[in-house]
Amino acid sequence: MNLGLAIFLIILAALLGAVAGFYGARTYMRNYFKKNPPITREMVETMMSQMGQKPSAKKVNQVMNMIKHQAAKN
Repeated sequence: MNLGLAIFLIILAALLGAVAGFYGARTYMRNYFKKNPPITREMVETMMSQMGQKPSAKKVNQVMNMIKHQAAKN
């Protein structure tokens, strides 16, 4: 086989693999976030209201900071 052709095929396969990997990862992450949406302030306020607490801005910020710190630890 011609050396130039072999190099071309290797580069082509690497590019196709990178493109396929990118789109596969993007599709996986879209499906993941559809099933498990990230926690928002509105969700925290709703949860606190359902538990019988008054959701003040200070409490909501504390809960959001706790969630961020837990995510950073993991």
